Amino acid sequence: MASERTSGAPGRRPLIRGSDEFSRVLAFSDGLFAIAMTLLVVSIAVPTLSVPGDERELFDALRDLDSAFVSFFISFVVIGRYWVAHHQFFRLLRELDYGLVWLNLIYLAFVAFLPFPTALLGAYFENPVSVAMYAATVALVSGLEVVMFRHAHDRGLVERPIPDDVYRWGVLMSLAPVAVFLGSIPVAFLDTGLAVLCWLLVIPLEMLLDRRKPPASDEYLG
Repeated sequence: MASERTSGAPGRRPLIRGSDEFSRVLAFSDGLFAIAMTLLVVSIAVPTLSVPGDERELFDALRDLDSAFVSFFISFVVIGRYWVAHHQFFRLLRELDYGLVWLNLIYLAFVAFLPFPTALLGAYFENPVSVAMYAATVALVSGLEVVMFRHAHDRGLVERPIPDDVYRWGVLMSLAPVAVFLGSIPVAFLDTGLAVLCWLLVIPLEMLLDRRKPPASDEYLG
């Protein structure tokens, strides 16, 4: 029985979709995503000018922030993508067990951490350590998506059993960013700009995987 598989420890019943407990987990998750995306812009400090009315000085100061602006928009898209994926994942669930609640908290911890490597990337764009730290954090968040998906699948927490081919395809889609971002880390120590460009490889890789998706994937994964 699903209830037996998802009960976790004695006295800990699963959190059923539609219950207050399930909704609290989802609301907490959405709130954390919103805060993380807001904190991205907080790390971009307004320039301080020696002469407030000097247009050229302000222009030069804003130009010095170009890497901060680039890192902001990269991270906004990344976190936005994770919010959409998290939303799609929760749509699949019939219930939560406390193992998944804890995995979700760990996942959210690294989402909340993303503004720090983003600020580091903006301040030290040409430093390979900052690029590597950002890439490692993003790869870890993507990897945790796979861990949560596998946990939900193995514990029977989803609304309907997912066919094996659809499940494998879903795992591969989540692993695509892991491969790209981890692969960019050694590149960063050769050329940081090239490493950042490597991140764009996620788009064609996911498009390639999307062309090979099983026919039933839309029905089961939405």
